[in-house]
Amino acid sequence: MAWFRRRRREDPEVAQNTWLVVGLGNPGAQYAGNRHNVGQMVLDELAGRLGAPFKSHKTPSRVAEGFLRPGGPKLVLAKPNSYMNTSGGPVSALAKFYDVPAERLVVVHDELDLPFDTVRLKQGGGHGGHNGLRDISKALGADYLRVRVGIGRPPGRQDPADFVLKDFSGTERQSLPNLLADAADAVEAIADDGLLAAQQRFHAPS
Repeated sequence: MAWFRRRRREDPEVAQNTWLVVGLGNPGAQYAGNRHNVGQMVLDELAGRLGAPFKSHKTPSRVAEGFLRPGGPKLVLAKPNSYMNTSGGPVSALAKFYDVPAERLVVVHDELDLPFDTVRLKQGGGHGGHNGLRDISKALGADYLRVRVGIGRPPGRQDPADFVLKDFSGTERQSLPNLLADAADAVEAIADDGLLAAQQRFHAPS
């Protein structure tokens, strides 16, 4: 059952196969390359594949829309204009506007508890100290889907809060395009085949 009453008219068949994909991060050029913004980097990869530019939206976000293929799932890619810690308001507004239920809301985010260059998928669960997830779960409940993009733990005694607001290292940047492509593939697999099939693909040992 959808969380909100629909605010716009759309072909019912398209509406039933529309996925809201939210990339978490902080707005502004000074944050664009931070580890904390890897979710938005994944959305840039997806938007490039769709040939869909991001545009201002009546919700406080930038949005790009496109179909994976003719007759296939529709992706609504959204980057909230808010800072990470207040992601709940924009995501709630997007879910209301597009009338998307929890099983078709995918949040793409950085994950300290996964090694760099790792992608994992899940539905529901706790926020693990991630303030963006915390705020979304507070606004909408925790049953949405997550694409967890591993950034690894900070070295030595570096504060995780500082670590996530640093750009990727030179060595990491060499592998970053592959990581972004894998995470984008995971989003597409969820929309095409469902969470379980996507998990079997991306969680399989290499």
